[in-house]
Amino acid sequence: MNIVRHRIELATTAPIQIIDITEQVRGFVAGSGLGDGLVTVSCLHTTARINVNEREPQLERDMLTFLKRFAPRDGDYLHNLAPIDGRDNAHSHLIGLFMNSSETIPLAGGAMVLGEWQSIFFIELDGPRERRGVELQIIGQV
Repeated sequence: MNIVRHRIELATTAPIQIIDITEQVRGFVAGSGLGDGLVTVSCLHTTARINVNEREPQLERDMLTFLKRFAPRDGDYLHNLAPIDGRDNAHSHLIGLFMNSSETIPLAGGAMVLGEWQSIFFIELDGPRERRGVELQIIGQV
């Protein structure tokens, strides 16, 4: 059994943003030389998440609208009264309660096993941010 790690660095430009990282993960998997196993994609932040979903422009717009309505930025949140880093971001933490901080995807024959319409998304909930990190780890065999 082998373990291989890699980090993806991102910058975000919007308060809530969906970024498709599928090709970056796919490239890492292909370059790992491992055939069968699992790749875990982990977000390193409490106000961003990882999600597997369909990449389709209108659906992505629906997702953004849904997230903004789910926990409005201007809600009456206690966390915003004295935020640790000066950001009024309680809404981001609350949305994160209902999303995954990581996804684990099986590997077979050196490729991710994803459905035809599935993509891997990094979802920014408290942007824009100059630097965000996604940790990738493969546990597998040749």
